[in-house]
Formats: sequence, C-alpha cells, structure tokens
Amino acid sequence: MAKRNYWLVKSEPETYSFDDLRRDGAAEWDGVRNYQARNNIQAMKKGDGVLFYHSQSKPNAIVGTAAVVKEAYPDHTAWDPKSDHPDPKSTREKPVWYMVDIKADEELPHPVSLEEVKATPALSKMWLVTHSRLSVQPVTAEEWDIILRMGRA
Repeated sequence: MAKRNYWLVKSEPETYSFDDLRRDGAAEWDGVRNYQARNNIQAMKKGDGVLFYHSQSKPNAIVGTAAVVKEAYPDHTAWDPKSDHPDPKSTREKPVWYMVDIKADEELPHPVSLEEVKATPALSKMWLVTHSRLSVQPVTAEEWDIILRMGRA
C-alpha cells in the first residue's frame, strides 16, 4: 500500500468554507493559479489527508480535515472566460492548471489558529509558517498528528 501523504488547502470562508464542503460532500479543488501549488495538486493521491484552512478570517485557522477522492485532472475553469479563474494559455490540448476532488472528513472541535501554529515549536518548519501565502502545501505526518491533537483538545 502506498504511503499516505498530507496536505493543507486554503480557502476564504466567504468564497468556499469547510461548511460548504461538508454540505456538498465532495468538491473540485479548482482555481489554483500558482505553479508551486499546482505541482502540489499534481502530487496528491487518492486517500491523502487534507487540512482545511480558513484564510482571510478571524482568526485564520485550520478548521477541519478532508481526503483526496480524485487525483489531479485538468482544471476546466481555466478554459471558461466567464469563470473566476480564466487563463487563455491553458487549453484542452495543453492544460496548464489542474485540480483534485476532496471530500469533507472531520470538523475540528477546536479550530487551530495560525497564532497557535506559530506558537508551537514542533510546527516551526510547517509550510503554513514558512511559506504562508501558498494555497496548497505539503504537511508532514508529524505536523498532521500535532494539528489533530490540538484541534481535538
């Protein structure tokens, strides 16, 4: 069996919240227009764990977990000029951008704020701290475990 990997995805709750994901059950994680985040999406595998982070909120926090249910495939929103994320350089023949499908898993009883993450020495190298603007980031198994302990406390 392949090793399970872990990720963190960011969303502004006014745009798409964890509650929206729970309501929808599963959703396309589309609209990523950063090459490093795109590469992370392409590395995601079915069954990988996902931390769902609310950005531009008070407070910014990890609020739940999800799982990858469909691996990377071309992001069709890039081809739609009416979408929120069009990119004329991406075509059906030569897609530039990709998305995955994720499914809601667990709402954390205690959202883990960015301040709590930064105040936890064992999380000082977490991408959320060192690459704070990246919308799709890798998470180590140790970071995943620490976040879940904090969020379930």
